[in-house]
Amino acid sequence: MSPDVSPAGKVDLRRSIDGYRARAGQFRILDMPRVAYLMVDGRGDPNTAPRYADALASLYPVAYTLKFASKGLGRDYVVPPLEALWWAEDMTAFTSARDKSAWSWTVMLLCPEWITSAMVDDAVGSCRAKRDVPPLLDDVRFASLDEGTCVQTLHLGPYDDEGPVLAELHGRFIPQHGLAMSGRHHEIYLNDARRTDPAKLRTILRQPVVRTDD
Repeated sequence: MSPDVSPAGKVDLRRSIDGYRARAGQFRILDMPRVAYLMVDGRGDPNTAPRYADALASLYPVAYTLKFASKGLGRDYVVPPLEALWWAEDMTAFTSARDKSAWSWTVMLLCPEWITSAMVDDAVGSCRAKRDVPPLLDDVRFASLDEGTCVQTLHLGPYDDEGPVLAELHGRFIPQHGLAMSGRHHEIYLNDARRTDPAKLRTILRQPVVRTDD
């Protein structure tokens, strides 16, 4: 069996892209390839902002419609886990203050390299034709992300406990290795938070960087 194929015979991008591997307690420098996502943008506390829930309710129908269309072409794949970019004018909103009302975000689902804009347009059109049209369907976009050099680690436990890990990443590891932050904080949610004990959540924390000595 190919290393990027799941036991069910579907392409699993988590098996082929290095950025889906991380260990708790270890910061790792890696280079990410350019990849494409379905995306929806928003702002505010993800626990209370209606737009955040609406964004997820719009991403998944398009992603699964796209998956089934691809399967019909003989290329089935596992829909990857939810990801998100997070940013704020003051990055202490993530580390010490954890002021979620100040956060802006882009929620994302990774797409295989063979997915085209035309296929996404067709999937959006199919979702629009259904009785229950996703609330932010018009805001779903297909775009690539080229993060380049990144540092990442695995966080175990509740999302609200990420602050000390991020503080160490931003304040110690990155500057000590001749790096500076260059892009938006990126999280990959390896569990479904609705069905997982918060203590068992596994989240990849990624930060794009540039070398300060270049």
